[in-house]
Amino acid sequence: MPDNATFYWNELITEEVDEAKKFYTTVLGWTLQEMPMPSGAKYTLAMMGGKPVGGIMSSADIEGGDDVPSHWMSYIHVADVDAVVAKVAAAGGEVCKPCFDVPGVGRIAMIEDPTGAMIGIMTAKPAP
Repeated sequence: MPDNATFYWNELITEEVDEAKKFYTTVLGWTLQEMPMPSGAKYTLAMMGGKPVGGIMSSADIEGGDDVPSHWMSYIHVADVDAVVAKVAAAGGEVCKPCFDVPGVGRIAMIEDPTGAMIGIMTAKPAP
């Protein structure tokens, strides 16, 4: 299990998935592996040395994604995402997307800190 309150995952959300794939495979030497999502969306795992290092997905596949500029999204692993979400408002932040489950991945929420920076928090599903 990852350490609590540490950065755990990064993913690129973009309208230009094919261009991003070409760029990162050329510049960083990543190999790519398609991973079907339960929603039917396509998710691309970026791999280095056979290990996943990040993900790439289309902004069209996220809720409200039509107006979302390309960006890298980071996720911090926490022991209990629901308990963390319960503390956000009192600490001056905002819950942008309440807790939701991603089968085979874990439980995730999107929050904004008091400075306006958005971050994903998640409790990863234990590896088999």
